[in-house]
Amino acid sequence: MKTRLLAAMAAGALCLSALAPAQAQSADWPNKPLRLLVGSAPGGGTDAMARAVADKLGPLLKQTVVVENKPGASNTLAADLAAKSSDGHTMVMGVSTAHAIAPHLLKLGYDNDRDLTPVVFVGAVPNILVVNNDVPAKSVQELIALLKSKPGTYNFASSGSGSTQHIAAELFKDATGVEMIHIPYRGSGPALVDLMGGQVQIAFETASSVIPHIKSGKVRALAVLSAKRNAQLSDVPTMAEAGVPGVEMSAWYGIYMPSAMPAANQKRIHDAVNGILALPDTQARLQAIGADINPMSQEQFAQFHKAENLRYAGIIKKNNISVE
Repeated sequence: MKTRLLAAMAAGALCLSALAPAQAQSADWPNKPLRLLVGSAPGGGTDAMARAVADKLGPLLKQTVVVENKPGASNTLAADLAAKSSDGHTMVMGVSTAHAIAPHLLKLGYDNDRDLTPVVFVGAVPNILVVNNDVPAKSVQELIALLKSKPGTYNFASSGSGSTQHIAAELFKDATGVEMIHIPYRGSGPALVDLMGGQVQIAFETASSVIPHIKSGKVRALAVLSAKRNAQLSDVPTMAEAGVPGVEMSAWYGIYMPSAMPAANQKRIHDAVNGILALPDTQARLQAIGADINPMSQEQFAQFHKAENLRYAGIIKKNNISVE
């Protein structure tokens, strides 16, 4: 009996000593530069969201926060690297394309729900229905009438099959019964070039990519695909206001960390980023690219992540969407 008791005490001491490094890591974490991975090239919406946070997060944590762009595979390359990291100082600026859509279209090298944890929601950028200036329609209802009068004649551009632009168009087609031909591109840049040039006529582009072209008059905005109007385009109606309720689409962004990251470290990032998002200059910076800021608790973000995965799974299945 005494021998078993001594063995149990020794095992307990070993467990405590094993926990000590993890506890110490959480207490003084971060103790070296942090990496914030971005799944797209510099200059895009995901990159802009990441840098708006990183610029203030570093000084707040008294550590350098390095934004690393790892574009590829519908933003999932960066997520894959974060999921498999073991340095305790890597996170990813997640985007709905990678964390709610791609799991239903691509074979991933990581488990989207098991290997990464939603930590802090940053914001959402709505998609906007825009048309080339040569398209005669000046409203959503006029566009619907035009498309129905010439079914299969007009094209819509997207940044790729399975993108929010593509899925938004499929939702619009479902809701209105119109026919359009999908022209997928490798990113918003070339899609917008062809939209402005007239090679395609319609797009459901993200606000961060298309707002400058709307304000310069190079394309015409017909509706915002969000529940409320966008501050940058206050004169553009929502899709519901334009007579097509239920067609809502936004690219949303949030920081994910490896699931093995201690809860205390996750909380530190969550609290710090929410503090940054409350600053007027951060809000102005994000609103300039069309972002809506909706603070969430970590639990709310996790629930949102789950709900969005279910929503997109249903849309993708119903519309037989696949990666071409």
